[in-house]
Amino acid sequence: MDLSFQQLTQALSIRKQISALEDRLANLFGGSTTPARGGRRRGGRRTRRSRRPMSPATRAKLAAAARARWARRKGTTAAAPAAKAAGRRRRGLTAAGRRKLSESMKARWAARRKAGGGATTTKAPGKKKRGLTAAGRRKLSESMKARWAARRKAAGKK
Repeated sequence: MDLSFQQLTQALSIRKQISALEDRLANLFGGSTTPARGGRRRGGRRTRRSRRPMSPATRAKLAAAARARWARRKGTTAAAPAAKAAGRRRRGLTAAGRRKLSESMKARWAARRKAGGGATTTKAPGKKKRGLTAAGRRKLSESMKARWAARRKAAGKK
């Protein structure tokens, strides 16, 4: 694509105007806005974006992976970092901790049962508790009928 000298100067002028407008916009917001052109600013430099800090464990993993790559490239082995990574302990409950937790839970349940409280009481297997008793249902029905009658009476007066 052949561009004339005039077209090139016009494109350069437009580019300068865009850069100036981007700078004004950045000043309005009190900081730098990331440009839409692939993260680049004047002079072709990349802008530095703030990143989430990396945890020490992640940094160690990346360093170990890099050392292993370098060792493969040099022709030596990276046995020390690989052995260290393979021997790391999984987190969670140990058998002793699980046993201690189980015993404390059993003691708590026994104390609750002895006190006669809560969810550990035995129920008859075939009976299921219903929401309302017959008396409660009757009382609710009567109060609803009285409310509806009052509404009808109020609507008739208007």
